[in-house]
Amino acid sequence: MDLVGACRAFVSVSEYGGFTDGAAAAGMSQSVASRRVAALEERFGEQLFERTSRRAVLTPFGRDMLTAARQLVQAADVLLDEAEAVKRKPWRLAVPAICSASALARLVAEARGHDVRLDLRTAGPARRKELLHAHQVRAALLAVPAGEASWTVPLGLAGARAGGVRRIHIETLRLGRASRGPARRIWIQPEDDVPHIRDPLTRLRDAVGLRPAQVAAASDATAAAAEVLCSDDLLLCSRAQADELALAWHPLGELTLSRGYALTVAADGNPLPMEARLGGAIARCLGTEDPVRTGGGEAE
Repeated sequence: MDLVGACRAFVSVSEYGGFTDGAAAAGMSQSVASRRVAALEERFGEQLFERTSRRAVLTPFGRDMLTAARQLVQAADVLLDEAEAVKRKPWRLAVPAICSASALARLVAEARGHDVRLDLRTAGPARRKELLHAHQVRAALLAVPAGEASWTVPLGLAGARAGGVRRIHIETLRLGRASRGPARRIWIQPEDDVPHIRDPLTRLRDAVGLRPAQVAAASDATAAAAEVLCSDDLLLCSRAQADELALAWHPLGELTLSRGYALTVAADGNPLPMEARLGGAIARCLGTEDPVRTGGGEAE
């Protein structure tokens, strides 16, 4: 028996004094209201109403039960309202600050098509982790090594001039004795200033004989891009970022570097339902068209 539905019919019929009006007020047919009240009476083993051809009058037992039935209906309504409010509550998500405004807007729009309202917080890698641990967001796209990632974004070097080469080998940036002009630098954005990207690059810098200052971490992505646009310096970035900045992008010659991202939910929640619904939109936002993967490993 639907106890809440039966109590709703009981309360409404008692308030309107009849099954026809009471049923209409409760949003059900007269026959449904009659069946529900009858089922409730059978469950209680007592009559709730004295029925006449025109009226339904509460019995003494019915009057004694009315208050508890009304409280049950009110509690059920509060529960339903709360469920709707929780469903409408925005899903606060921390995302990389390097995502473009247009990509983020498309992510929010696609989420609404899945009945998910996103409230985005853009931040760097360390700050995204802080927001998640402080429960200031429900989930975050954390920077992780490619082998632990659901999404990977290949990185290369981009410059203001095409250069006529397919790949850029970092050893070609080494200054010789006859070299003129300043040493060319590789600029690392804050998004890539993480151990699994920064450390292999600096080890390669030292191995091929570049100067320490030739691999530099920028304070923000705008500053890094500005340095590249007004010099022969190079920006470590994704192909999508290079296209957005109108820079010529080339893969690295000596090693493979990728940004890795994993959707992590606060309080050990399960990210898979959100990945299933929005995995493609998140991939496009990050700058990769790879489908979402749940087993980790770097894309080929």
